[in-house]
Amino acid sequence: MESYLETTKDVYRKAAESPDVGLCCTTTPVWQLPNLDIPKKMLDMNYGCGSTVNPRDLVNNPNILYVGVGGGMELLQFSYFSRKENGVIGLDVVDEMLTASKENFKEAEKLNPWFKSEFVDLRKGDALDLPVENESIDVAAQNCLFNIFTTDDLKKALEEMYRVLKPHGRLVLSDPICDQAMPENLKQDERLRALCLSGALPLKDYIKMITDVGFGTVEIRAKRPYRILDTGHYDTPENIFIESVEVCAIKDPMPEDGPCVFTGKTAIYFGNEEYFDDHKGHVLMPNQPLAVCDKTAGALNNLGRQDIFVSESTYHYDGGGCC
Repeated sequence: MESYLETTKDVYRKAAESPDVGLCCTTTPVWQLPNLDIPKKMLDMNYGCGSTVNPRDLVNNPNILYVGVGGGMELLQFSYFSRKENGVIGLDVVDEMLTASKENFKEAEKLNPWFKSEFVDLRKGDALDLPVENESIDVAAQNCLFNIFTTDDLKKALEEMYRVLKPHGRLVLSDPICDQAMPENLKQDERLRALCLSGALPLKDYIKMITDVGFGTVEIRAKRPYRILDTGHYDTPENIFIESVEVCAIKDPMPEDGPCVFTGKTAIYFGNEEYFDDHKGHVLMPNQPLAVCDKTAGALNNLGRQDIFVSESTYHYDGGGCC
């Protein structure tokens, strides 16, 4: 195994044995759901940079895979929506993290009468070689894990997620991104990589990695400020601004003209006709905003019309829209 992965295991082995509240710094509020009470230790072990739990993904009693279990918090949240034996698979390479999650589930059972530990199938396994059957998963997720991987390993991890998802299944990810050039010395710092900092990719490269493995639809659901690698504490000639993103990649067929990537753009038609039809499947009603993917936004802008407004990316997309 590459040395950076061994360093990563050491970091999270220690974080399992002694919860490190400051290890990650998620700015996403923890879901508050009726009759869901999360044990304090799970909250202390929330080693992510966002959230991968979204109720609109979790309909019809889905089969769920979560890679990199942390303290089990998101496994518990996923179980809320899939209350069946082994409905949620939790996978990790660190024995101590699996043990900590198992213990946390016992506490969760005391706090949540509806929850049973057997809802979660905890497995030891590697994101680069998932011990999961082909096309058996409705929703797969990872939170601040894939950012650790080098480019080659990230490609393997994404391919594995694509393999185990059912057609139209969803891969929900939360990772740091960085649109500045990351200094090579920081990229090679194994501990910084293990802390999900120096492996941060530019957003366009991150999306391309996802679509290159075959995902036909990508939704950018949130983008938030995350960390600063500053010149006073890190070996960098300039401050580096890191953001976190929450992304959903859907295993839809790849369109002939390329993937549909939603970054929160909206089109509004304000002309004098009853509606505007681009004859490519997009109908704009007067002054009714329509979420559009970046591909459609570009095509509408290229028309040069004065009666169609297309917004810039908000990096917040919550469904519906043109595709």
